[in-house]
Amino acid sequence: WVTREMDERYKKLAQAGARNLDDYNRKVGPDERLPYIVVAIDELADLMLAAPDEVERLICRIAQMARATGIHLILATQRPSVDVVTGLIKANFPARISFAVTSQVDSRVILDSAGAEALLGAGDMLYMAPDSGKLVRLRGCFVSDEEIKRVVQFWRERAAPEPLAEEVVPWEEMEGAEEDELLREAIELVKRHRRASASFLQRRLRIGYPRAARLLDQLEERGIVGPAEGGGRSREVLIGPNEFEEAEESVPVRRREERGQEG
Repeated sequence: WVTREMDERYKKLAQAGARNLDDYNRKVGPDERLPYIVVAIDELADLMLAAPDEVERLICRIAQMARATGIHLILATQRPSVDVVTGLIKANFPARISFAVTSQVDSRVILDSAGAEALLGAGDMLYMAPDSGKLVRLRGCFVSDEEIKRVVQFWRERAAPEPLAEEVVPWEEMEGAEEDELLREAIELVKRHRRASASFLQRRLRIGYPRAARLLDQLEERGIVGPAEGGGRSREVLIGPNEFEEAEESVPVRRREERGQEG
């Protein structure tokens, strides 16, 4: 959803001739202004466990491009290991905070420096600013659950009502639209290697299992591969080499037809 919102905002900025969200909001009327959005991921390790390559790609895309559209991202994890906080993610998040950790290794993963292992806990932290290589030691204040609830309630009471969307797009359709971007690549892989399985698509396309399984379902719907046989075996490829070009060409045509029917 966040990447879709970012892309939609870039379209609006381009139409208004604006460089960023502040510039856009100055140029449009009050009813067309866009709010800032802060996305907080409470536990990155859980997402990286499910689909590491896809999550890393989306996070880096948001970190690189979303700021101009008023979308900001906060990542948090209790497992600061290199398979969770990857080098690519670190490169796109120059501002970092570390609370007390158990070892110098964990401290270096977060801050590229030792020191966080000596923190005292209870809000004691080290902050690394994006424009400075020096670490700053800070102390966070204690905030009770009751105080958090009061602050949230305060802003809820003063928030403007959210505009209702003209049409709610089902989650399945949103996912399907994303999958179509890789469908042609999946068809090309099956054509070249004459095999089709979820693990094969995962490795080749660097995606998670759920998306690979949905791509297989789409290939089956188009009559390119047969049904699952169980035991994790590759699916049978049903069409010959000469029929693959026809199958590939059907992908964009089908999407255009669907958009025409919706209109």
